[in-house]
Amino acid sequence: MAKLIRTCKSGSDWTDNELESYRISVQIQNEQTFFELQNYQFIEDIDISYVPQGILTQECDNVSDEQSYYFLRYLDLAMKIKDSEESAVDDFAVDLLKIMKYQSINHIIRTRKDIKLYMCGEYTHAKTDVCIINDVEILLLLQEDKSHISQIDPEPQIIAEAIAAFQHNNTIRKKDLQIEPLQSITFPCITMIGTYPTFYKITITEELDTAIRHGSYPLNETIVQRFDPLIGTRRYSNGMRPLDNRKRILKCFEAFRKFMN
Repeated sequence: MAKLIRTCKSGSDWTDNELESYRISVQIQNEQTFFELQNYQFIEDIDISYVPQGILTQECDNVSDEQSYYFLRYLDLAMKIKDSEESAVDDFAVDLLKIMKYQSINHIIRTRKDIKLYMCGEYTHAKTDVCIINDVEILLLLQEDKSHISQIDPEPQIIAEAIAAFQHNNTIRKKDLQIEPLQSITFPCITMIGTYPTFYKITITEELDTAIRHGSYPLNETIVQRFDPLIGTRRYSNGMRPLDNRKRILKCFEAFRKFMN
């Protein structure tokens, strides 16, 4: 593997070849392990009573409160996604993150943020679909999954974005804040196929970053953790339209928010 040819590629061009070249693998985890559940035995036990009732009880946008109406309208548009309308998924994701309290005074949602990526001795970039930032750091990354309409796998892309975010955050720490860079950062990440999310925890280490920068083979393997909310059951085609799916996925978002900090 150390003899594999490594070249500078933008994040959108990453494939499984880059993951293999830098010893990155993905491990599927159950809900207790992935979400580090302690106070709850299962995802179903998590409280989301703060979510507007129209979102939890209605499948169409015939509701009275504005939050529920807009959520269901965005959901409907994202479920009708076509090649020329991919922004509908981003619009839905932004609204969903706001409802689930991912945005606050210190946490701002951005779309289409371009992050520099230094790879194999050259600069390229990784463009996020949606991310959450504070004044100095990138905290969460979200990438649309278009594998159902193309051969593009979002998993290598979101991993490339996490590497670029690691470089970005540490550059800010060194140059602007004049403090020591972090040796590792775990980024909560999400891919969305329509309205259906897959959750990731991606830990980027100084060793992996150095290998990316130099185009070399790292000594240690990087394990990316993945959780699929409805694995083995109802999945992508229905997304969050069915209420049972929606409630479970919203509870996953509630459990996932703690990793942003």
